[in-house]
Amino acid sequence: MAGGELTAGATPRRVSVFGSTGSIGCNTLDLLERDPEAYAVEVLTANRNAERLAEQARRVGARLAVVADPARYADLKDALSGSGVEAAAGPEAVAEAADRPADWVMAAIVGAAGLAPTLRAVRKGAVVALANKETLVCAGEIVMAEVARCGATLLPVDSEHNAIFQVFDFARPEGVGKIILTASGGPFRDRDLGFMETVTPEQAVAHPNWNMGAKISVDSATMMNKGLEMIEASHLFPVPDSAIEVIVHPQSVIHSMVAYKDGSVLAQLGSPDMRTPIAYSLAWPDRMPAPVDMLDLARVAKLTFETPDPRRFPALRLAREALQGGGAVPTVLNAANEVAVAGFLDRRIGFLDIARVVEDTMGEAPGGVVSTLGEILDVDAWARRRAAERMTAAAAQ
Repeated sequence: MAGGELTAGATPRRVSVFGSTGSIGCNTLDLLERDPEAYAVEVLTANRNAERLAEQARRVGARLAVVADPARYADLKDALSGSGVEAAAGPEAVAEAADRPADWVMAAIVGAAGLAPTLRAVRKGAVVALANKETLVCAGEIVMAEVARCGATLLPVDSEHNAIFQVFDFARPEGVGKIILTASGGPFRDRDLGFMETVTPEQAVAHPNWNMGAKISVDSATMMNKGLEMIEASHLFPVPDSAIEVIVHPQSVIHSMVAYKDGSVLAQLGSPDMRTPIAYSLAWPDRMPAPVDMLDLARVAKLTFETPDPRRFPALRLAREALQGGGAVPTVLNAANEVAVAGFLDRRIGFLDIARVVEDTMGEAPGGVVSTLGEILDVDAWARRRAAERMTAAAAQ
């Protein structure tokens, strides 16, 4: 039984949600709570929001709740007092929680922090619903090798990769000409560079179509999210890097496409609601009902497409360079972007400085192959230090 309706006498499916207090995590719990007899929640984790984590854990009867920030442990433990839910704290506790028994794991921790627990869930041979694109950006070769070695199943949850997964012919990949990632274009698709120099964090997180967390919303506004998705797609789908394209589709109705060599183009369409790809991953290989608005094409009326502007969205170029450079460069790209986005959200640098900090840091990226998790974490730490230095210099200008 993959998910959804539980047959009489069947054992509930044991699930864990890493990043349960974020947008993806909350949508996942929404689906789980609609059929509580079908699922038993093993683990919930959060970064700092101990109050929401405790409320969620009580509500779904989780066995363990882990907050990554050790300073919030006392708050979490107090909030769970008398509930029977075990509490833990710290990054290592989050990673260790992935060793707990779970048939299905939602990997929704934002950023490189999700890498260690995702790898551990993979090594347990679980079905891993991957909503953390940074895991494959930083360590795609390692993760995919472990998926094969441990017999795990990796299901992409990003709406774009989930769409491609649904229409990609894995049995005959030689028939694929290219894959096309669609992008909404974010809130500044029609704005000039002069305006973008003055953008505030409040403007950047106001996505026109999707309800996402602050970091992901800023990545959408810079189009770095699409750059990271190109790198992620290179690990998920057996196509050359040159066969991965991006097109702007403001309506966010077509979530991505696969173009075949015979001229056919297959697309997955749907309302912009993350519960659709989450439900697909939760029920895979079956399908389950999801509480989403059914797509009404007559009401949508018009679907439009355009080429992304490389001058206003240099993040796409930087991601392509990282993809082509390989080795440590994608890890540097991701780390520098995380630091720069945090700096922008804290109002220490401007919106266009994000790409500048990333490009400057990438220019110093170490060469060679990174083949272990330790090496990746070393590169990540180096890139964060260098990006912070670059950010300080940019703020002083």
